[in-house]
Amino acid sequence: MSTQQPDQAQRDASRQFFIKVWNKYRAGAVLQPLESLIAGVIIQHPEYHELLGDAANALAAEFDLDSGESNPFLHMGLHITIQEQVSADRPAGIRELYTIGLEKLGDAHLLEHRIMECLGEILWQAQRNNTLPDETSYLECIRRIIGIM
Repeated sequence: MSTQQPDQAQRDASRQFFIKVWNKYRAGAVLQPLESLIAGVIIQHPEYHELLGDAANALAAEFDLDSGESNPFLHMGLHITIQEQVSADRPAGIRELYTIGLEKLGDAHLLEHRIMECLGEILWQAQRNNTLPDETSYLECIRRIIGIM
């Protein structure tokens, strides 16, 4: 019987999936659609390649936000979330805002980093208030960061 806490087990499973995808990509294996999306995000972050290549270290690593250390798995997960939101146009209107932002910035990765700030803020507010994320505020924040408000 495992003594791992549920959150720890979920964290490890998520990290293991990133590691598995990276290993499959590096081996030239055929990737499923979600794996391709994840591999694309990993490719854009060469600073995380070494960590993903060391499964034991990646699973054990703790990231201290208070000391300015960002969590690479959270960071990549937010990229994936944004790309999935744009693909599904959920919340409604995000695809159009993304397209406008991409035309203005000309760099999808940079745009996602800017949107990530809005997403992080909206998720933090929802957690703090014990509510669902406010989609209207999220879209308004994206409008502000791309300069159409």
